[in-house]
Amino acid sequence: MAPSLVETVTEQVEEFKVTGQYKDLASGPKTYDDQSELKGTGRFQAATYPKYLPVWNNESSKHPSLQPFEHYDHGRDADPSLKDLLPEGVAEVTELTPTIGSEVRGVQLSKLTKEAKDQLALFVAQRKVVAFRDQDFASLPIQEALDFGAYFGRHHIHPTSGAPKGYPEIHLVHRGAEDKVGQEYLAAHTNSITWHSDVTYEEQPPGTTFLYLLDGPTSGGDTLFVNQVQAYNRLSPEFKKRLHGLKALHSGIEQAEGALRRGGIVRRDPVTNIHPVVRTHPITGEKALYVNSQFTRHIVGYKKEESDYLLKFLYDHIALSQDLQARVKWAPGTVVVWDNRVTCHSALFDWEDGQRRHLARITPQAERPFETPFE
Repeated sequence: MAPSLVETVTEQVEEFKVTGQYKDLASGPKTYDDQSELKGTGRFQAATYPKYLPVWNNESSKHPSLQPFEHYDHGRDADPSLKDLLPEGVAEVTELTPTIGSEVRGVQLSKLTKEAKDQLALFVAQRKVVAFRDQDFASLPIQEALDFGAYFGRHHIHPTSGAPKGYPEIHLVHRGAEDKVGQEYLAAHTNSITWHSDVTYEEQPPGTTFLYLLDGPTSGGDTLFVNQVQAYNRLSPEFKKRLHGLKALHSGIEQAEGALRRGGIVRRDPVTNIHPVVRTHPITGEKALYVNSQFTRHIVGYKKEESDYLLKFLYDHIALSQDLQARVKWAPGTVVVWDNRVTCHSALFDWEDGQRRHLARITPQAERPFETPFE
């Protein structure tokens, strides 16, 4: 999960290193009870997919820094009719809202042909987030799920999260049975909304992203998504023109610090990267806002007060534009696919009785964010 909101990074903090603080953990952070997950509790059964329970000892040493690579987006090869992905008479497609979100039944992702995978990349770029129901992803061998995801880009290995034993490429979103972290968070905050795009501090953040449910509460724990293209489009021409050319610093430092405070792990030294405030999608050509309150720290070249003022407006615009948002309800067999380049999302801590919420994410990286001229 993304870290809590933090103060703006200073130049001194940007030099933070975790050399010597790497931990080879078998049991995980101090909030994780592996026995409750393996054997169940007095109120809840054991985890349905124990092979997906998190460990923090997949590595014996720190990972090297990520190196740039050339990304190829297969959406450029897609037949725009989407006939292989959504065959007529087989696929049942429902729009969640006019501008963002679709739900698909009758299509099995693990069985897609190359042509259908190309069309999946395009369809998700167009609809921003798509929930595929009745999928077999959770029951596949983990390597098969990873092989599927690898078609869409190089696997990102999260710097701090737990992962299934032997598979650090899987990012686990995990709140175990009897876990009270969500309640503790709400004891100190008025709501649980934390809008973000995943790991935007990387030089090449993710693109087409997959998240699938393993265990979930009987209700609650939904995920909100917002269309960053439409958020950009809603702005006035003059305001859009002013945003073009601006760049912002994105930081992973606070996430690393938070992991160490919780007794967790940091796999590689945290990084900062500078990205355009307005990003262009390589396939659709759409322009999208590319800032988020979890990882964006300041506008490059602006004084602190100027940067804070502009970013607060953009964050409020993203958060308050409910007519640009979709809410995805999780159910067994659900795989949610979204384009991390043109959306933000937030989980909801709204289940209160300690039920398990356990999901797995496959996170292919994409191109370095770029901007095309204002038109």
